[in-house]
Amino acid sequence: MLRFGKRSGWKFSRGVHLLQLSRDTLNCLVSCKPKIRLDIGLLVGTTYIAKDNIVTNHDLTTCGSKMLANYKSPFDATVVQLLALQGSQLVGKSNLDEFGMGSSTTNSYFGVCENPMYEEKRIAGGSSGGSAASVAANMADFSLGTDTGGSVRLPASYCKVIGFKPSYGRISRWGVVPYAQSLDAVGIMAKDMSIIEKVYNVLNQYDSKDPTSLDLKTRLRIPSTTKTSLTIGVPSQFIIQELSPKVRQTWTSTLCRLQEMGHQIRPVSLPSIKKLLLAYYTIVTAEAASNLSRYDGVRYGYCDDTIHNSPRDLVDENRSSFGPEVQRRIILGNYTLSSSSGDHLLKATQVRKKLVDEFNLVFNLGNVITSEKIEQQTDKCDIIVSPTASSEPPTVEDFMKETLENFLNAYINDILTVPASLAGLPAISIPVGDYGIQIMGQFGDETTVLKLANDIVSK
Repeated sequence: MLRFGKRSGWKFSRGVHLLQLSRDTLNCLVSCKPKIRLDIGLLVGTTYIAKDNIVTNHDLTTCGSKMLANYKSPFDATVVQLLALQGSQLVGKSNLDEFGMGSSTTNSYFGVCENPMYEEKRIAGGSSGGSAASVAANMADFSLGTDTGGSVRLPASYCKVIGFKPSYGRISRWGVVPYAQSLDAVGIMAKDMSIIEKVYNVLNQYDSKDPTSLDLKTRLRIPSTTKTSLTIGVPSQFIIQELSPKVRQTWTSTLCRLQEMGHQIRPVSLPSIKKLLLAYYTIVTAEAASNLSRYDGVRYGYCDDTIHNSPRDLVDENRSSFGPEVQRRIILGNYTLSSSSGDHLLKATQVRKKLVDEFNLVFNLGNVITSEKIEQQTDKCDIIVSPTASSEPPTVEDFMKETLENFLNAYINDILTVPASLAGLPAISIPVGDYGIQIMGQFGDETTVLKLANDIVSK
């Protein structure tokens, strides 16, 4: 295994140096030898890197945390098994914000992941920053990340690669260490749309081991748009003050190109977006606090040769080894779950449901999960197009300074990416010039999202 980080330094084992980093500060966790290698399959000859919260049984799965710094899974995640069966070779595990909590990959126990697309030290985005940076640095043909509120799309935008999050339940989460299981989705990053589509076709399968996986009956009922001329929706709530002039210009020019391609542009409204971040962080921290309660040093946790005087000492040592961002979210989540007022989570869930209803009113296609009746209307839209991020990636120094002054600054970009996650919709970020443009579709309508993204990238 080959690692590089502030705490670990360079470490070699198995006598193998698999990859030469284009920048020695990239801080991606790199391994390994594949468990299975086949000479047949849809992905023969391809290599990939997996975010280090996707378990593999031949090496460590750390989640970017001291808590799991020596954890080795007894099994491979479903996505790892499927890719191996189709001939793709796993060559590394990538750095991430600890347990996926962050938007910068600066919260990792193994050090900051820097963006390889810039000479100065800029953040790679997060929490799948290592996955995006590794693709941008040509370390593999594609990478896997996880997206809870934009953790695939934001780093893809910052690192100028393609980042695709399918509908919730399309790709199995079995073997993915959970952050917030009602939101987590495995995503794909690459520089080539054809790779994105091939990998998605391999992973888009029902998995009986994952209780949230879409069953075959539901998959067959999902419709798709067959029009050649689409109606593009532009949410007024995304026109925020924080959008930089260059991002606005890129968004406008993309919409103009879509018009030239024969598509129509229409303003749409999603009023619940104004309350979205409050609802999102209520739900996500509550689920995170519940999920992370198992890390107590007894069931899961960092183990060493220290002799503890009591079980409480063991628990105290393990719980205090979480980083500050994880501790912050655990505290907030426990407050939500134990608050005497008790209505926070319920209200957040109601906002989430209202958002889904608003998307259903906006899209031409119906949602097979929330309604049986599917009707197409002409006064709605087929797809939504927006920026992925409000600006170019800040420098590591500026980001750290702003976060230190007010940690809420790190959450600004979430307003653009969280809606698709809360509603479980498919969304992709594609590079247009120096910035990412996001395309969102109705639940299950990956076909239209991928086709439009391919049309924009190829022209």
